[in-house]
Amino acid sequence: MRKVTLILDDGTQFHGESFGYDKPVAGEVVFNTAMMGYPESLTDPSYAGQLMALTYPLVGNYGVPAFSLEENGIPTFMESSRIWAEAIIVSDYSTEFSHWNAKESLADWLKREQVPGITGIDTRELTKVLREHGVMMGKIVFDDEPENIPYANYSGVNFVDKVSCKEIIRYNEGAEKKVVLVDCGVKANILRCLLKRGVEVIRVPWNYDFNELEFDGLFLANGPGDPDTCEDAVVNIRKFLANPVVRPCMGICMGNQLLSKAAGATIYKLKYGHRSHNQPVRMIGTNKCFITSQNHGYAVDDETLSADWEPLFVNMNDNSNEGIRHKVNPWFSAQFHPEAASGPVDTEFLFDDFVKLL
Repeated sequence: MRKVTLILDDGTQFHGESFGYDKPVAGEVVFNTAMMGYPESLTDPSYAGQLMALTYPLVGNYGVPAFSLEENGIPTFMESSRIWAEAIIVSDYSTEFSHWNAKESLADWLKREQVPGITGIDTRELTKVLREHGVMMGKIVFDDEPENIPYANYSGVNFVDKVSCKEIIRYNEGAEKKVVLVDCGVKANILRCLLKRGVEVIRVPWNYDFNELEFDGLFLANGPGDPDTCEDAVVNIRKFLANPVVRPCMGICMGNQLLSKAAGATIYKLKYGHRSHNQPVRMIGTNKCFITSQNHGYAVDDETLSADWEPLFVNMNDNSNEGIRHKVNPWFSAQFHPEAASGPVDTEFLFDDFVKLL
């Protein structure tokens, strides 16, 4: 395996070896504390533009499932049709794998999709640096090609436009209830969770004015990057909220932030974000706590919500916002992922709540 160096913007360097596709790459370096789920995380569009470091030391031991599509065109085991992360960074890559559903190794998958993977990195120390400094840009450089230095931007780039669908896609046509889903980088399991509840899903591009369509409810999906780059979506959501015909709305992750912006709130960047399967959140006004899956680098400023809105969930680690709701109308959102592929599924009931409102 070729020798590589991860160089952070503050000059910190980590030395390791390449086990994926051999190419230099740059992006925002973030860490994920989940113990498993690398096929789902790598294919999550919310990781577009990022170098994903996994804090769990052993990675690759259960391989990768074959890519396949259901009859409705939704991936069977992945969260989208391709890997979106710019690279994966691990401590110890397992060259041997064993799982009933595995068809290839993580290394072979990365090479086929031309995505770098590096191992031998002290991911504990890397995580400490990111927690102290905050997320920062980084570069993966091959030691035998020191002059080949990659470059990339993350701040201010509209990654949602890169990952959103480009035309309207319909699922389960003819169902009694119709849901418009604004695709900011939707995970496949959000589609699965809606479809198994018997609704028709009309998936539209992030900047599509859906207000002229006939539908019973609005769903705002997850996605990568800075919500401030998605003003077209915010304008369309404001039209929806101002419509005298009140229809239910639910948002997840980026959807929470866009709904909040449409409601007048502001967004700020978290120091190092929430990316894991183990984030505790509490439902405001109750003692109900849930363990949630999360993947975001921005948060809603509760203090900027208008009088008609209120926080719905709060993060028990840092007290940041984890969802909002309107005080009168059936509009709510979650910053975490209730669909949670690859888990946990403690909050999937939010889909039931949404569908019951239709």
